[in-house]
Amino acid sequence: MKKQVTNRRDFVKKAIVATAGISIIPRHVMGGNNFIAPSDQLTKAVIGVGGMGQAHLNYEGTRLMAVCDADGKHLSDTLSKLGNDVKGYRDFREVLARPDIDIVHIATPPHWHAIMSIMAAEAGKDVWCEKPMTRTIGEGKRVVEAMKQHGRMFRLNTWFRFKDNFYGMGTPVNKLKKVVDSGVLGWPLKVTISGVTGFNWKFYWVGKENLKPQNIPDNLDYNMWLGPAPEKPYNAHRVHTTFRGYWDYDGGGLGDMGQHYIDPVQYFLGKDNTSPVKVEVDAPQQHYDAIGTWRKIIFTYEDGCQIILDGANEDKNAAYLEGPDGKIFNGFKSDIPNIEGIINSMPDPEEQITVFSDSVKSRKKFALNEENGHRSATIVNMGITALRLGRTLHFDPVKQEFINDEEANRLIHQPERSAWAY
Repeated sequence: MKKQVTNRRDFVKKAIVATAGISIIPRHVMGGNNFIAPSDQLTKAVIGVGGMGQAHLNYEGTRLMAVCDADGKHLSDTLSKLGNDVKGYRDFREVLARPDIDIVHIATPPHWHAIMSIMAAEAGKDVWCEKPMTRTIGEGKRVVEAMKQHGRMFRLNTWFRFKDNFYGMGTPVNKLKKVVDSGVLGWPLKVTISGVTGFNWKFYWVGKENLKPQNIPDNLDYNMWLGPAPEKPYNAHRVHTTFRGYWDYDGGGLGDMGQHYIDPVQYFLGKDNTSPVKVEVDAPQQHYDAIGTWRKIIFTYEDGCQIILDGANEDKNAAYLEGPDGKIFNGFKSDIPNIEGIINSMPDPEEQITVFSDSVKSRKKFALNEENGHRSATIVNMGITALRLGRTLHFDPVKQEFINDEEANRLIHQPERSAWAY
């Protein structure tokens, strides 16, 4: 196994220096830090091609230049489908060192999202990142800081706040936002996300306790796959598809689907710049390593609005969106008379940039960026923290830390292995 470089900043700096004699010059250097000619076709690399990365080898306004994966089989299988001008890498830092790549698409397990996003920003790349944005609240804060410091564009890959029908609602989110903005439901509002209201928490993403060590496959660089995560013996159930069942890498069904379900709620409630002040959980005691299931998680905002995650589908008559003066149910059914007329009378929500290449070229923030994406990831990670500790937690949305709870706050900034520590 290759010896790991111990200083991740030095690696990128040295690699960029090493390519200085190559004639390919980054376009942001040619025309100023943020210059990209509108007529240029943007170039990109995809890091992580075992699962989600396969769906993003091509997207509007970009040309694929490189793919990367710690699993040699994933890499070779992907390269066999691509042209000879696409290069393959086992170490993502070699990708970041290439000056001819504009966008890095991060499709790895979540324990890599923050560090790769930050390192990409340091290397002058714009970032398209899969959900959940980060595995901890502290990681999210660092990503926000890095994008600001280095002037990079960031897109989080959940899109329901700005396009497509929203799961069981059977309608785009902009209609829900118009209803909320109209005030016809009253205030505060309660949102229930459950199988009854048209959502699936995917509780099959659970871990196995007491995994037995197995031999590492020859095609997998397990040390690189682990990266910042704690060093634990290899078992096939830890990696690839089933990694979501372990706290070190993800948050089970809540980590997998949480931002898809919660980010649009944050948007139509107008909570993009804040967080809940309390999270309550009803769940079996969780294992220290393997993720289990839960019955209910309730988030409460300072103004009384609530997001209820009903994992047990306990409320068989639940409305999806409910206020003192009305309700909206699965399928966008409502007890409000002339709901469509009310929607049609409301102005459209503020226009957003919904094509990432447009954001990169204009240097204007994407609809779901590092700032509002961090806030919806924070809701998910508040729930994960409360679930792991098995108790109610109180949160300060301004300081972005738990109130009078050292144990909970330790989970905000979980330690990384020394080679990847920030």
